[in-house]
Amino acid sequence: MLKTNAMRLLTTAKIPFRTAEYAWEESDLSGVHAAEAIGMPPEQVFKTLVTIGDRTGPLVFCLPVALELDLKKAAAVSGNKKVDMIHVRELLGLTGYIRGGCSPIGMKKKFPTYFDETATLYDEISVSAGIRGQQIILAPSALISFLNAQAADITL
Repeated sequence: MLKTNAMRLLTTAKIPFRTAEYAWEESDLSGVHAAEAIGMPPEQVFKTLVTIGDRTGPLVFCLPVALELDLKKAAAVSGNKKVDMIHVRELLGLTGYIRGGCSPIGMKKKFPTYFDETATLYDEISVSAGIRGQQIILAPSALISFLNAQAADITL
């Protein structure tokens, strides 16, 4: 198992976590596949989406893999009139991560981050470890606090 930057940051911050690895395919980078592969319910496996707000610039939203981001709710919670998804070709330059391996932990810069409020319902959730095929499993309260993130209603 490769130790990722996200894992190093959590270790340094003394935040307990465990990891899960799974086989991935370029043809199916879906979070639902990741959830099935690591044996967790899709409600507890969170994908990381990067957007751009018309007032604030880049924003990060983490939500259960089977749900969709509500761009209107995302705009409202982040103080924007409009929020758009960034183009996948901009992801690496902006965050340091690629599609299918984007973690909310350890991006090139700290961006305002929002978790779907359902994260707080669970003892543990999973997010990408920063590479394809690897997940970090930890307490949502610890992750939200570490990222100075907010929990909000952001899904359709």
